Amino acid sequence: MADEYEDGQVFGRTLLIQIGDGASPEVFKNLCGLKTRSFTLSADRIDTTVPSCTNPGGPVVQTSRPGVQSVAFTGAGKAIVGADTKKFRQYVRENTPFNAKVIVPGDGTYTAQWVVTNFELSGDETNTMEFSATFNTTTVYSFEEEAP
Repeated sequence: MADEYEDGQVFGRTLLIQIGDGASPEVFKNLCGLKTRSFTLSADRIDTTVPSCTNPGGPVVQTSRPGVQSVAFTGAGKAIVGADTKKFRQYVRENTPFNAKVIVPGDGTYTAQWVVTNFELSGDETNTMEFSATFNTTTVYSFEEEAP
């Protein structure tokens, strides 16, 4: 694989989010301009700890079950102006959920409906404008494992 080092490590730039265009059939394109990115799977836990009824003074062992899982993608980079980013910014302005795929090298593809929960544009006098965005799923994701 060209995106892989000899020791199995992968380039961070191959962690991608592809935004759907909403058409039928839907076409997914990489969100252009990203320089940094991260993908997070996290889960709350439900505390099921109950002290012993027969030995209330004895040790209490903490127990739990899986709780709510959340999925997020964050990225930041150069703000690129073009037809693809125009549709993306429309989703942001209108707070509209959209279909997207997050491709995690060495793992697989997470496809779901997403919404941008935070979007920022920034710039200074001499450099190009930059953006940062946080994406959260609004539906259960589907997962397709990466082919070996």
